[in-house]
Amino acid sequence: MIFDIGILAGATDLLAICREKKIKLATAESCTGGLISGVLTAVPGASAIVERGFITYSNEAKAEMLGVQNALLTSVGAVSEEVACAMADGALERSRANLSAAVTGIAGPDGGSKEKPVGLVYIAVARQGFKTRHNRYLFSGDRDSVRRQTLIEVLGMLTLLVKG
Repeated sequence: MIFDIGILAGATDLLAICREKKIKLATAESCTGGLISGVLTAVPGASAIVERGFITYSNEAKAEMLGVQNALLTSVGAVSEEVACAMADGALERSRANLSAAVTGIAGPDGGSKEKPVGLVYIAVARQGFKTRHNRYLFSGDRDSVRRQTLIEVLGMLTLLVKG
């Protein structure tokens, strides 16, 4: 995937702030399937900031790689605020990063329900010494559009958290 200039500019700005503040970053991705890590590592010099990325598409991966409790996944489902926060916190705990972003959602075109429709995405960002933040989004459009909108919001949330 080739990232558009606006998204690359957001990634470049985020990485510059992280570099200045000596912050390392990890990602925990479900519905974006590695796109966040992809856009960050498309920027030259990203290796000084991006510590690692977890692609946790399945519930098993969320539990095994990030420590998300199976009971939580069963009780609220993978697409939830609680799981997004657990993913972000798990990425911090299981990496050498001090900043993380996590996404879980339903990009479509299928997989949605009345309670959790296509386009529903939860994003959480975590930073050592700060409270984990989260947002719920209901994006419109096709699969690519949902994933693109998620990238934009993740970069924005991370930038706000890094600016402190």
